[in-house]
Amino acid sequence: MFSHVMVGTNDLEASRKFYDAILGALGIAPGVLNRDIRYFYRTPSGNFGFTLPIDGKAANPANGGTIGFGAQSVEQVNAFHAAGIANGGVTCEDPPGYREGPAGKMYLAYLRDPTGNKLCSMFREPK
Repeated sequence: MFSHVMVGTNDLEASRKFYDAILGALGIAPGVLNRDIRYFYRTPSGNFGFTLPIDGKAANPANGGTIGFGAQSVEQVNAFHAAGIANGGVTCEDPPGYREGPAGKMYLAYLRDPTGNKLCSMFREPK
């Protein structure tokens, strides 16, 4: 459905450090600088990026928005969360853990990046 997801940042280096750490915990290679204003993380299933706003105004997070990153295990979700906290992120919502709902049993961890964008890593228990 999506070719890519892009969020804004006000500090390329702080965001690069943060996203290299959390996405590295999920097995994704470091970001690649593009046009000196953005970084992209490429995978076979899609791309994620962050950018300085092209209009020159300050970046701000989406109210009510969350970007979810899939994980292969509970350990990867925990590593994602720990890497985020260690690299300028802030935990939000409940602590990492299992949640049950109509979609089944999932292990989730939520963070805000250095700009305030809300992120989640999720491991879905096999059925």
